[in-house]
Amino acid sequence: MPGEPPRRLFTPPSRLATAADDSLSADAALAMMQEGTALLWHGDYPSARRLLTAVNRRIPQPPPNDYHRHRTNQSHRARLLSLLYVPLDPGHVIPLHRAPDVSAACLAVYGPLDVPAAVPLRELLGALGAAEWRRSGVAIRALGARIHPHYGVFAPIRQEYVDLVAKAPLPSTEQAFDIGTGTGVLAAVLAHRGVRRVVATDTSARAVECAVSNLARLGFADRVQVVEADLFPRGRAPLLVANPPWLPGRPRGPLDHAVYDPGSRMLRGFLDRARRHLTQDGEAWLVLSDLAEHLGLRTREELLGWIAAAGLRVAGSTEAAARHPKALDPSDPLHRARTKEVTTLWRLRV
Repeated sequence: MPGEPPRRLFTPPSRLATAADDSLSADAALAMMQEGTALLWHGDYPSARRLLTAVNRRIPQPPPNDYHRHRTNQSHRARLLSLLYVPLDPGHVIPLHRAPDVSAACLAVYGPLDVPAAVPLRELLGALGAAEWRRSGVAIRALGARIHPHYGVFAPIRQEYVDLVAKAPLPSTEQAFDIGTGTGVLAAVLAHRGVRRVVATDTSARAVECAVSNLARLGFADRVQVVEADLFPRGRAPLLVANPPWLPGRPRGPLDHAVYDPGSRMLRGFLDRARRHLTQDGEAWLVLSDLAEHLGLRTREELLGWIAAAGLRVAGSTEAAARHPKALDPSDPLHRARTKEVTTLWRLRV
């Protein structure tokens, strides 16, 4: 991760770790994990994956449509499943039978490895999945092109918010600020629509690297500047765009930062500071799902109150109903709330 230390490779403490192989049953593995015992795998690599899947199935699901129980279950499940480790030799080589080549994916996440180590299989699978996303990319309708997310940067699989930014009437094509750019997808959409200069910001060095790479691939490097900053860059612009995390809550994993906003910090920070960065007659576009409202985490009145308290008014809005796979999946724990979900682009003026 340029500008940041690489993620730590884990070696389970010997006092709480035990060797495990193909002879270990899923029930026995779960019992050991529930006691806090880490399992260092020495068997066949595909068997380790099967064991992880089998243990996951044995962890009870929370009641449907209970958000707080769902979050608690997610955290508990992640802690348990992260206790199954696989060894890594120098050069990110898994010394297990039928193990895949993970060297490139691990190098991108952890940096060079010159000593033996171990990593939770669950995390390793996440790194491999991210490497595939980075290779193949995500097709973006509004661009007619693909965006390639890096590890730890939220992939724009849901595109309601992208389509809203692609269609809303531009107050100006002179300049725009894209706050919390992530993969750079909204900055790319603005440049694609003819905005002559875009400044995109993010607090994550990994996201900045990802956005720079995507924008260069799309041919927008000369029109979009990506900077590492907390919310706003210096100066003013006639258009400010932000798609903050949609749920107030504490992130519990790398990708959670794109979904959960502790204390609505980014949302309220964008609103409270927008006036200082808007030019006269400019607009601040706030793109936000109402999922938090359906889950009882925030009310519409609170949101409108924050907008008014920031000295802003709603000049208009456009909406898009949820079309993502989870909204259509009855087995999703939050299915009832997701079926009602609407994403809104709020056009705000001073």
